[in-house]
Amino acid sequence: MFKKRLLIFMTLILTLALFAACGDQTNNKENNPIENEENNTEAINNLEGNEEEEEEHRIIATTVALVEIMDELELDLVGVPTSYKELPERYRDATEVGMAAEPDMEIIRSLKPTDVLSATTLDTEFDLDPVFKNANVPVTFVDMESVEGMYESILELGKKYNRTEQAEAIIKKFEDQVSRIEETVVNKEAPTVLILLGVPGSYLVATENSYIGDLVRRVGGRNAIQGVDVEYVSSNTENLQQSNPDIILRAAHGMPDQVVEMFNKEFEENDIWKHFKAVQNGRVYDLEETRFGTTANLAVPEALEELVEMLYGDY
Repeated sequence: MFKKRLLIFMTLILTLALFAACGDQTNNKENNPIENEENNTEAINNLEGNEEEEEEHRIIATTVALVEIMDELELDLVGVPTSYKELPERYRDATEVGMAAEPDMEIIRSLKPTDVLSATTLDTEFDLDPVFKNANVPVTFVDMESVEGMYESILELGKKYNRTEQAEAIIKKFEDQVSRIEETVVNKEAPTVLILLGVPGSYLVATENSYIGDLVRRVGGRNAIQGVDVEYVSSNTENLQQSNPDIILRAAHGMPDQVVEMFNKEFEENDIWKHFKAVQNGRVYDLEETRFGTTANLAVPEALEELVEMLYGDY
């Protein structure tokens, strides 16, 4: 009987000791503020770090050309331009922020961007810098006025957003393609080219300093307008006729179909065009806007190949 009671007593003691040990471990965790604070701080920092990394860049691109470049650089955007052109699938959920020349500042501000990308040509033509400053929105005007300008801009964006490797790969690919195309026209006789940039209701003449003018120069064409530093000059058909261009290129911008109709009407009703050598020889070409915009874009190789065919072709 005594042994049986002793066994029960010892079992009770061991059970109480086991519960006490578990309680001590729990109390140690609860009563060790330094260790707990370190663990909690680390968890909070990890959470904030992840959120900061996700929200580090909230970029808006206001032109289709810049959207396409950001896609090649593998960068996300919170805002894209309103355009009839198809944008990369990556940006299917991005918010439209209006036309490139007239961005909707209320929408842009609501997106809380860390940077808004626009083109230097848009700032020059529409004086956009004060618009962004008045809205207290950060903006970067990117040089897309020529092929070389676009190259430099891609490299700068790659450096700014830690995409240097992607940027250099884009440039290498383009330089190889462009060099190959330019080599095909080295020994060809340079034709004189008149470039007309049309917008609904009017048109201007593009000089060698414009993007399309730069493309024409790269494939050996001689611009009909010489000795000016600006990108575009007003049209004067009598003066243009004196240059007697071999080729006329018509670039439709804004509303392409409407602008092409305007050009057709102008060439049919204004008798002076009949005296241009290019018209008489049937060497008037309409340029497709997605490849021949007012700023440089990723369609440079395709555009150059088309120009080679237009400028030289079977002639």
